Amino acid sequence: SDVTRVITFHLARETAKRSYPEIGVPDSHHPLSHHGNDPEKIARLATINRFHVGLLAYFLRKLAETPEGGGTLLDHTLCLFGSGMGNPNVHDHTNLPTIVAGGSIAGLEGGRHIRYPEVTPLANVHLTLLHKAGVDLERFADSTGTAPELFEPANL
Repeated sequence: SDVTRVITFHLARETAKRSYPEIGVPDSHHPLSHHGNDPEKIARLATINRFHVGLLAYFLRKLAETPEGGGTLLDHTLCLFGSGMGNPNVHDHTNLPTIVAGGSIAGLEGGRHIRYPEVTPLANVHLTLLHKAGVDLERFADSTGTAPELFEPANL
């Protein structure tokens, strides 16, 4: 209906009690994230994380298979996937795992791994994506600038 051009898809509340019997994990995500460096808990947490990333891959594949205005729906979409924790065991919010996908129409070049200095706020990426969506803010949350390298050609 073209009512909105922004959606949020949230897999589960961070402290949800949902278990994952369909992938062989009887535990819920949050307690496993406080794994205490127990290798068995880390392995079960990794299984859940692989499952979530698999859902993302399925979603992106469906977008890529849907024709849209001279490309695909994925070409016309900027998708952000990630976590607010780098090491959930100690509630560390540095080195956040984040994926930005799609957006070739907007100039996003995929297939790259960009590593930022530790002191770079994730909000810089958020601000950049907001600008691409036409939201002209000077700052967002704790941003210190933008992340223009997301939309610059890779130097291969």
